[in-house]
Amino acid sequence: MFKVQDFVEARLYDSTEDVIQDALRHLLRARPNLRIQLAVHRYQKEGISLAKAASLAGVSWAQMREILVEAGIQPRLGPETLEEAEQETQALRRYFQKQS
Repeated sequence: MFKVQDFVEARLYDSTEDVIQDALRHLLRARPNLRIQLAVHRYQKEGISLAKAASLAGVSWAQMREILVEAGIQPRLGPETLEEAEQETQALRRYFQKQS
């Protein structure tokens, strides 16, 4: 089995952080359900907005809301800050652009 440092020593990556980031990126592409589970976790534990959770999960705002409801999590309705309102507005715009 290879070690993270092996990739750096072979000059395939500049740092161990780069190796880890690339590995995580590939893992999340290969297993999209992990993205959703992580987004749900951050929504619950860190209080991120529904729009941010949807963005992290790679799904629409409406899909994220449905995912939360199916998981028994009551979505928080309405943004708590101006930044959250802007994020939700942007997420909705992207969603409606895809629909047209």
